[in-house]
Amino acid sequence: MADFVGYYEITVDDKGRLYVPAAFRKALPPEANDTFVITRWFDGCLAVYGLDYWERIKERLRSRLSPMRERDRRFIRLLVSQAVEVKVDRQGRINIPKRLLKLAQITDRVVVAGALDYFELWNPEVYEEHLRGSEMTEVGEVLEL
Repeated sequence: MADFVGYYEITVDDKGRLYVPAAFRKALPPEANDTFVITRWFDGCLAVYGLDYWERIKERLRSRLSPMRERDRRFIRLLVSQAVEVKVDRQGRINIPKRLLKLAQITDRVVVAGALDYFELWNPEVYEEHLRGSEMTEVGEVLEL
């Protein structure tokens, strides 16, 4: 299982390509086959999973959600229909589809933020605004620290 930790601010080129931080490429297990899955995520960002972990997520979705329930259908539709597999190229880059960049309001710069089993891609201004609304004490309460 991957362990994505850290914060990076990276340039996105005109074709929607960005360098995956070396630490994140190294964290990707061999069974992911140098492949990530990118999808829309909460709070206006994109989530990036190793292919191996994405397969586990799909199994959880299948076992815990029912297409017979509207709420479950909506969640599956929003998460899975937007997902795309991307392979790391020889330069260590991935290509983000323009529709996903638009969803996350990402243009020429992106924040790459580790989130343990996956990492997030953010518009830098949106990320900073999101952080301003968060307090470590809230997190501590959730973890009972």
